[in-house]
Amino acid sequence: MAIQHSPFRVNVRDLLNRPGDMREHRLVIASPDTMGEGLVAVREGSELAIELRLESVHEGVLATAEVDAVAEGECGRCLTDIALPVEVEFQELFAYHSGEAFEYEVQDDHVDLEPLIRDAVVLALPFQPVCRPDCPGLDPETGLRLADHPELVTHEQGDPRWAALAGFEASEDESTGAAASAAHQQREER
Repeated sequence: MAIQHSPFRVNVRDLLNRPGDMREHRLVIASPDTMGEGLVAVREGSELAIELRLESVHEGVLATAEVDAVAEGECGRCLTDIALPVEVEFQELFAYHSGEAFEYEVQDDHVDLEPLIRDAVVLALPFQPVCRPDCPGLDPETGLRLADHPELVTHEQGDPRWAALAGFEASEDESTGAAASAAHQQREER
């Protein structure tokens, strides 16, 4: 059950059973708790800016929203602190109570946007965030940031476990080579 005093609960009494009516809101809400886990997350107390449009339709209230927030955490390559903008959109129908099962319903003349916002924000967070697309990461021997110490960057950044295979050259498959030679000879004879 939704928390009665949640800032995500919006009163829609004036829109109920009035298809065609619409209302727009701009909400700025502090995140009640952390959204997301891993390297980046929208932290508790972070500001969520929400552009919300509520439309009355025959089946219920259609909510369309754009949410802007800032996710904070660390780069997945060099471990520096980063802040990434998060911009998400969603549209969902909050149905009137009926015999059918709906995931979201109008309850006590209110719609609760929190689960929608939480799901949209968490799904928009990158799994492996980086401070910049070409972040070189950390030096595997010293642990220093390669962006701060370019002299540590080697041009051959191969995986050392594959070094033993570096001297091998691919050989041509004899059966394939013979078949190709025979096909080439047949074309020349024609």
